Amino acid sequence: MSTENATNTENATNTENTPNTENTPGTDEGTGGVVAPGGGHLDDPIADFSRRLVDVDGVVKAVYVAGTGPAVVVMPEMPGISPDVLRLARWVRDAGFTVHVPSLFGRDGAYPTAEDGERVFRRVCVSAEFRAFAGGGTSPVTAWLRGLARQAHAECGGPGVGAIGLCFTGNFALTMALEPAVIAPVVNHPSLPLDDPAGLELGDDDARAVKERVARDGLTVLAYRFDNDRWCTGQRFAAYQALLGDAFDGRVLSGGAANTDPPPFFRDVVASPHSVVTAHLVDEDGHPTLQARDEILAYLAERLASQNA
Repeated sequence: MSTENATNTENATNTENTPNTENTPGTDEGTGGVVAPGGGHLDDPIADFSRRLVDVDGVVKAVYVAGTGPAVVVMPEMPGISPDVLRLARWVRDAGFTVHVPSLFGRDGAYPTAEDGERVFRRVCVSAEFRAFAGGGTSPVTAWLRGLARQAHAECGGPGVGAIGLCFTGNFALTMALEPAVIAPVVNHPSLPLDDPAGLELGDDDARAVKERVARDGLTVLAYRFDNDRWCTGQRFAAYQALLGDAFDGRVLSGGAANTDPPPFFRDVVASPHSVVTAHLVDEDGHPTLQARDEILAYLAERLASQNA
C-alpha cells in the first residue's frame, strides 16, 4: 500500500450520507459467484447474510448481518469486504454471535485483485470519512460505527458488543470503545497512520477518553500482528502499550507462519505478512494463525458470556 499516490484526489468521492449501492453483491463489477479478474477465484455473493441499510444520525450505510446472540461488528480490511473477511465473519457467527459487517469501502464480496485494491486504497485515503495520515486525528467514520454498535446492542441484547478491526480499520475497534456498549475490542494489524509507524490513529482527546474508559471498566484490548509486518510495526504496538498499559494484550506471530499464497492485492501491494486472521491465515489445525482466530473467538465468548450461557 504505497502512500506515494494517496493524495491523488482524482477519484475521491464523499458518499457518507448515502448507502454504497454500487457495492451490492450481484451488481456491477462486484457480481457474486463469478471468476475474479486474473482468474480462478470467486467473489463471495454474501447470500447467507441479510443486507440492511443502517441510519446513524442521518448517515446511511449497508451492513451485512447474520447469526444470533450478542452482537459483534467485524469491520472490513483494505480493499473491502473480501471473501476472507466474510470467512472470519462466518466463524464469528458460527461461534454464537450476531455478526454485523458494515460496508465502508470497496466492492462488497469482491476477490482482492491488485488493480482494484490500489484504486480503492487511493480513493479511501482522500475520503472525508478517514484519517490515513499522521496528524489527522480520529477518523470521522468511527462515530458512525459507534452508533452501529449502539443499535446492534439494543437489538441483540447481552452485556455488550464486540468489535473486530482489521488493517485500515484495525484501530477503529479501539475507538469504538468510546461507546459504552462496546466491551470486547479486537485490534488486528492496525495500519494507520500510514506515514507514522509509531503513531496511533487517535486524536489527543479521544486517546485520553479511551484510556480512561478502558481503565474505568476494566477492559482488555486484544491485538495481533506479524513480527515482520511493515504496515503494523513493533513501534505501533509499543505506542498502544504506552497508552493502555497492562490493558493492552498485544500478541505477535512469526511472519514465517503467514500464508504464502494470499490474494493478489496482499501479494503484490501489501507485499508483507499482514492479515493474521484473514488473507494470511492458514486454515490448518494447530497453525498459529488459526490459533489466533480461536483466541479471538474465546475472548469474545468470555466477554459476552452471559448472553451465550
